[in-house]
Amino acid sequence: MNDLHPARPPLARPEPIRAQPIRAEIPGLGTDAASVRQRIEMMERLLERSFTIPILRRDVGLDAIAGLVPVLGDVLTAAMGAYVVWEARNLGLPKWKLWRMGANVAFDTAIGAIPLVGDAFDLFFRSNTRNLKILRKHLDKHHPQARVIEG
Repeated sequence: MNDLHPARPPLARPEPIRAQPIRAEIPGLGTDAASVRQRIEMMERLLERSFTIPILRRDVGLDAIAGLVPVLGDVLTAAMGAYVVWEARNLGLPKWKLWRMGANVAFDTAIGAIPLVGDAFDLFFRSNTRNLKILRKHLDKHHPQARVIEG
């Protein structure tokens, strides 16, 4: 070799760049207590407080609006209420609390299925709000890291 050009090490081939899956972190999709709390609060807002009736200044949600559609509306909102109870079960709530939450949904569905009377009843009895209150008490006591500080 020439003294002017010292021996060069062979060029290393770069590692091929492999596509990495994109993992969008959407809040509330995990199985931790804080994510479950977010999902249930969102569901309660959707079912009980989505819209405001301007004349009455009363918040209503999908539960009261879908209840106007005979049978299908009540079945749909009962299934959404049952989802809240299912999420609570996955968090490990005691059975008596789950029974109470299930009774709230069942009572709301049974009375809400009565024509006219049930529609008026849906404006005042908010089973999902009651269930959220039960769940919040449990989470605040047993999963304090899941608390959300609003301000």
